[in-house]
Amino acid sequence: MNKEVYKKKRNWKKIIAIILFILLVLSIIYTIIRIMLAPSDAPVNSHIKVKSDYVLTLLQCILGVIVMFIPSFVEKKWSIDIPNNMEIAYFIFLYCAIYLGEVHDFYYVIPHWDTILHAFSGAMLGALGFSLVAFFNDAEILDTKLSPFFIAFFAFCFALAAGVIWEIYEFLADSILLTNMQKFMLADGTVLQGHAAVSDTMEDLIVDSLSALIVSTFGYYSIKKGKL
Repeated sequence: MNKEVYKKKRNWKKIIAIILFILLVLSIIYTIIRIMLAPSDAPVNSHIKVKSDYVLTLLQCILGVIVMFIPSFVEKKWSIDIPNNMEIAYFIFLYCAIYLGEVHDFYYVIPHWDTILHAFSGAMLGALGFSLVAFFNDAEILDTKLSPFFIAFFAFCFALAAGVIWEIYEFLADSILLTNMQKFMLADGTVLQGHAAVSDTMEDLIVDSLSALIVSTFGYYSIKKGKL
């Protein structure tokens, strides 16, 4: 890659990271204030946010601040050079999922916002899986030549495993903090039963799987043709 292009992408990555960090920190401060002012309960069928809603937003913002430093930690800890494009996509995803989704309620304002993000994350994680295998091969850590099918299969499984971990996180948050991340109840507090109670979780995993499968399939044929 041209050094000038690489430098520009690295600078853009830093700018986007700084903007994201500032927005998340300001959101944390705002959310803490709202937690102190918001009511504990709201009338049935009302759209008034209560303390538990802001607790979820606060949790997501704090988590966002923590996970946004994962790429730099990985690069320093294991000397892995994560592509700038992938880190930029990662920061944009956090911006869309946390700042727009949680702080500005895009999950409720924009139809299928959650599905769009899961499709994006599945594809991004699939691409990250390919990058990890490429790093291992270039560093000669693996004393073997991996087949294109295995590389694609690893990328697919890596993305799907990350999706499962996220759903476990949502389940634990709902259980401990009494939130509704997995959409197991309606806005008015009605608890869903049976198939309806798990539909949000399963839809998320299916979208994760499909987007990861598309990226893995594309990667497989790219490797076969010598483009990766």
